[in-house]
Amino acid sequence: MLELSMNILDIVENSTRAGASLIKISITENRKSDILRIEIADDGEGMEPDIIKKALDPFYTSKKIRRVGLGLPMLSHAAKATAGRFTIESKKGKGTAVMADFKYSHIDRQPLGDMPGSVATIIAGNPRVDFIYTHLSDGKSYTLDTREVKNELEDVPIGHPKVIQFIKENIRDGLKEIGAGR
Repeated sequence: MLELSMNILDIVENSTRAGASLIKISITENRKSDILRIEIADDGEGMEPDIIKKALDPFYTSKKIRRVGLGLPMLSHAAKATAGRFTIESKKGKGTAVMADFKYSHIDRQPLGDMPGSVATIIAGNPRVDFIYTHLSDGKSYTLDTREVKNELEDVPIGHPKVIQFIKENIRDGLKEIGAGR
């Protein structure tokens, strides 16, 4: 995966398969501290400690169709390749949290990619799941909470193409306003 947003898509897919009803995606860009942080937390079924260890093996997956699981191992490798770090915390029945730190200026850091497109795709593909997407950039923040969007929509489904297009544009404008990804 050439862009980190593709890793995020894959990890969120894991969360939805684990029965999460709320998934939080947080991106922090701190140029002064030279850190890019990606955090994904869910309220899904969680993992036992032995499964957490296996989750970083690209040849281990709980998926029935595709026999490899690359999202977590690739994100871990990408973070460590930039003098960063990677952690997974999970409790059975409580959910899972993944965090990857990257040295922001590192020559090998992959670009974040199309977060507006990725988040819109995630929402469109999982209309029953609630998402909170937060992006912080040097002290400024943007947040999208699908619970608030759904509340405003009333009878219009969140997965409607015009709603998804609105969400994508809203995220794009919000990220531009806070100076994300400069």
